[in-house]
Amino acid sequence: MDAEELEATELWRAVAGSGARALVIGRQAIIMLGGPVATFDYDFWVHVDDAERFNAALAPLSLWPDRTPEEARRVGRYVLENGIRVDVLVARVVPTVEGRRVSFEELWSSRASIEVEPGVSIALPSLEGLVATKQFGARAKDAVDIAFLRTLIEARGGRDGSG
Repeated sequence: MDAEELEATELWRAVAGSGARALVIGRQAIIMLGGPVATFDYDFWVHVDDAERFNAALAPLSLWPDRTPEEARRVGRYVLENGIRVDVLVARVVPTVEGRRVSFEELWSSRASIEVEPGVSIALPSLEGLVATKQFGARAKDAVDIAFLRTLIEARGGRDGSG
């Protein structure tokens, strides 16, 4: 498949059907929550034991990893690419800029699910979990995204929508 022909729904179907513990993070998660942002790449945090499964699911979409799963686990991240970019975090724990340690297990246990099309659901961290992932960097766009997420949390009466 030519990457230019790849539609987001094909990617979501592949990830949902992979059996990999994969969380959508980054701006795609913000878009799924109705955020007024745009992005052309995809960001996932995948359980360290599921990188092979995740890669196998995306191979039919002509998305190829730049590192082996073993190399990726040592570095904590890798990229699948072919016209579009899929950034994959595979660390067990990632620190925020403030030094808080955020674990994949913590976010997975409080994940939310969004149905992207009938019968296809994608996992993403709770709203508070997404705030934590946006604190991995100190970019201006992360601050904008955090403000949006805080507004959602406030609108829900302090509940972050995990479940």
